[in-house]
Amino acid sequence: MDTIISALNTVIWQYVLLYGLIGAGLYLTVRLGALQFRHFSEMFRVLFGAGKQNDAGITPFQALSVSLASRVGTGNIVGVAVALSWGGAGAIFWMWVVALVGMATAYAEATLAQLYKIKGPEGLYRGGPAFYLAKGMGWHWLGVVFAIVGAVSFAGLIPAVQSNSLADSLEGAFGVPQIYTGIGLGLVVLAVLFGGLRKVASVAAVVAPVMALAYIGFAVVLILLHLPDVPALLWHIVGGAFGLDQAAGGAAGGVLAALLNGVQRGLFSNEAGMGSAPNIAASAVPTPHHPSSQGFVQALGVFIDTILVCTATALIILLSGVTELEGAPVGAQLVQAAMAVHVGSWGVSLIAVILCFFVFTTIIAIYVYAESQMVFLKLAGKRVLTLMRLAVFALIVWGSTVTVSTAFAAADAGIGIMAVINLIGVVLMSGTVAKLTRDYFRQRKAGISPDFDANMFPELSDRIDARIWTPEVLPDNAANPDRKRA
Repeated sequence: MDTIISALNTVIWQYVLLYGLIGAGLYLTVRLGALQFRHFSEMFRVLFGAGKQNDAGITPFQALSVSLASRVGTGNIVGVAVALSWGGAGAIFWMWVVALVGMATAYAEATLAQLYKIKGPEGLYRGGPAFYLAKGMGWHWLGVVFAIVGAVSFAGLIPAVQSNSLADSLEGAFGVPQIYTGIGLGLVVLAVLFGGLRKVASVAAVVAPVMALAYIGFAVVLILLHLPDVPALLWHIVGGAFGLDQAAGGAAGGVLAALLNGVQRGLFSNEAGMGSAPNIAASAVPTPHHPSSQGFVQALGVFIDTILVCTATALIILLSGVTELEGAPVGAQLVQAAMAVHVGSWGVSLIAVILCFFVFTTIIAIYVYAESQMVFLKLAGKRVLTLMRLAVFALIVWGSTVTVSTAFAAADAGIGIMAVINLIGVVLMSGTVAKLTRDYFRQRKAGISPDFDANMFPELSDRIDARIWTPEVLPDNAANPDRKRA
């Protein structure tokens, strides 16, 4: 099985996604007018708008918190450590590139998820790649393939990686047997999963922002304490990315190792193009009432995840110098060794505690995405969902006992397949995204809050739920006081 997974990952990552992720991101950046740079402030404007949840959806802030909970996980700590071990410091540069161009991809996929969302059997908004592939492209069969791979990945493979990283960390910090970590984590996760989408959103809205800010703040303090070393460190990263600094080339050596590991770990962390975050983006009540508004929110999530949190981990590790030691550890224990250099032995325990929060919130957020796949497959009955939650528990326990390489290889395969399928749909539907974006900014320039009117897009009439996208206001704006000047 390991041989098959390894061969699959070689094809997907070295021959498809290595170029496809950056290529799709660059294409969407150009087609959408580099909106992630030109309209960066719009992301905050939308996020802090007066968003409210209703009976069918959650707030934009809750949607961002859930997506951050899924993004900000072991990929930001263990994933960065693995990238540095296998790809050298240059891998961090390629993680930045994937994130910056991936912001356009995240915007596009979240916008499509909003546009083609439905009301699920429980009365909640549901959407994501499976839905927009089926409704937007008319490729129901491909939506089914994505939903099946997504359900397996979101409910099994990715939670297994999270569990593996936490178990490795707790064993290194406190000597806790890995199987005990798996069982304990699985039981806590189950308690939240049976609360449903709103329970997950309420937990994530509190935990995810706090843990991200605290972690970034800690890294900033360390950077300030080592400020004279930062310029040389940045050159170490950039030079390693282009082979100018051979010491930064990674264990496997060279630019290819840096590029491959940067792209792999970048996608695992920020999920831009993977097709995961659109599942929660679709659940938000958009503010303003336009699909593009949630595109901006999710693009911001990519920036926070990689440019801020992943960079924080990279600098913590590189400033410690532990990667230059012979026989340096890999994964969570590399980060723990770095923290021990900075703050003493208690740093090992600190990383273990941080990982507890990161892993917990990631798993509960990722599970929500799995439920959306089951809704698409029309398998979201109570009995099926109960069985899936128990499967999550079993795979969390399994993941805690396998090696780091096995856990990451299996997850990479699932993530890679989803990303390939999703990127095909997003690129082919980029014309629709561009048209929606023009409509959004046309209204902004007119000084009004954007309000999507499905009647202005007759080509979409038989593919979207017009009941969801009924304009919130009358044309003369007089009947609705919420139609504010922007």
